[in-house]
Amino acid sequence: MAAAPRLITMTLLAVSALLSRPAAAELVELTLLANAREKGAVCLDGSPPAYQLRRGFGSGSRSWLVNLEGGAWCNTAEDCSSRSLTDLGSSKFMKPIEFEGILSNNCSENPYFYNWNIVDIRYCDGGSFAGDAEGEDRNGTKLFYRGLRIWEAVVDELMGKGMDTAKQVLLAGCSAGGLAALLHCDNFRARFHPDVPVKCLSDAGFFIDVKDLSGQRFMRSIFSGVVHLQNVRKVLPKDCLAKKDPTECFFPPELIKSISTPSFIRNSGYDSYQVGNVVAPGGSDPGQSWAICKADIRNCTSTQIEALNGFREKMVEDLKVAQEKKGWGLFIDSCFNHCQTPFRITWQSPISLRLGNKTIAEAVANWYVSKYHGVKEIDCGYPCINPTCSSQLDL
Repeated sequence: MAAAPRLITMTLLAVSALLSRPAAAELVELTLLANAREKGAVCLDGSPPAYQLRRGFGSGSRSWLVNLEGGAWCNTAEDCSSRSLTDLGSSKFMKPIEFEGILSNNCSENPYFYNWNIVDIRYCDGGSFAGDAEGEDRNGTKLFYRGLRIWEAVVDELMGKGMDTAKQVLLAGCSAGGLAALLHCDNFRARFHPDVPVKCLSDAGFFIDVKDLSGQRFMRSIFSGVVHLQNVRKVLPKDCLAKKDPTECFFPPELIKSISTPSFIRNSGYDSYQVGNVVAPGGSDPGQSWAICKADIRNCTSTQIEALNGFREKMVEDLKVAQEKKGWGLFIDSCFNHCQTPFRITWQSPISLRLGNKTIAEAVANWYVSKYHGVKEIDCGYPCINPTCSSQLDL
């Protein structure tokens, strides 16, 4: 007879375990852009671009969050040709992605934006939604660099689906999408009535222009290829173009000087993508002495840490413009990471990293509702260690 209470207890524990698990991420249907070809708003291979839209509900039914997907860039016709055979260059290969983190409809995972209209614009142009050109690969196959037209056409379609009556809006993106959010921030703001709160969030999109180990500027060479191949001048600040080369104006430290819309920059001072592609790209490290460091930053030598701290110091220096702007927000951690907003663990969870005792989700929410005073948190540099860095590759 003693087995029955034990069985009941085990059943209750199992039910409790199931209830405590995070809800499965939501899979949202893919929507191909209507009349894309007529507008010239196509992916690299000429297929129609796509987005995913989940309607808001309750108090969030007239609030909109538009997220720009990331995924690096293609800076040569050859690279773009290869990319056109993937979901980052063609909608033919796209499948619906799960909505989690800042895109989630789970209140505990996404307490401020969970019931908003959420849009994820899929990335298939390889130029941070900025180019307006076309070309050919070496086999004569046409390639379309139409990121700007994709951006404009998708936003036009969303306005026709109710975003034109939004009462509050946030434009966001991570990595190449975070750069795109900065590029289009003021243009997006101009589409709404001045009384509608419109803000922008760039996650892991603050790319800086520094020399790599070999003394070259690897990131500048990538951006230069994108700028000239894809003709991105139309989205660059005119005041910057009047004084500087278009490639320089494509970098966020220059972009933010011209942005008037309140923006939030979330980045790591030791951004894992930039450590691997800006500080120590493969070609600059023939002996592969940085391989162990880039795999786990805790194994870096004192010389390597010195180089990483130099990178962080340059980033903090470049962010002074944002620090001085009213209504702007900063969350610059010192963990070895890249994008954080699209993932439940890093956006808002018991093990999320924290600055000022706030998760990224809490910091963004506090910044968004504040009219004048932004949240501006900058983590200390190594050897100071943030104990909340949740990645196994943290400092």
